[in-house]
Amino acid sequence: MTTSTVTLSMARRFNASDKAVYEAWTNPELMKKWLLTTEDTNQVAKNSLRMDGSWEIVDRREGTDYRAIGEYLELKPPYKLMFSFKMPQFNDLEDRITVWISMVQNSCEMAFVQEITVPHEEGWTEEDIKRAGTEFSEESRKGWNLMFENLKQLVETE
Repeated sequence: MTTSTVTLSMARRFNASDKAVYEAWTNPELMKKWLLTTEDTNQVAKNSLRMDGSWEIVDRREGTDYRAIGEYLELKPPYKLMFSFKMPQFNDLEDRITVWISMVQNSCEMAFVQEITVPHEEGWTEEDIKRAGTEFSEESRKGWNLMFENLKQLVETE
């Protein structure tokens, strides 16, 4: 399968510590409250927090399970984490996500980068590839915006 990569970059500031934000990304009890899911629809949130360790979230919406999985590629608490991300029910393609966390004055800044793998259909033109990349990026941005609002509520009230 032919693919291309499009990069989605986002940033957020939280009234929380870098440790609280890092823990929200890596502690399954906190992950299940915001990452891909809400606590109400979450079925599974687990991980093995080490290099090459795996993570998994299963969210049930309207009777359908949505499963996200990946492996940790880099862990530097509380400043950086990098992991693979894929949803096997849609395809076998894998994205890479990097999160940088830093304290700026009394708040925490989070920089988020997702390298999205975009599948191509046979016969696509450069214009088709560009359009698909834009669509994948915008759909991911919408989803992460919702999740980051939940993350904000979680870390600012903890």
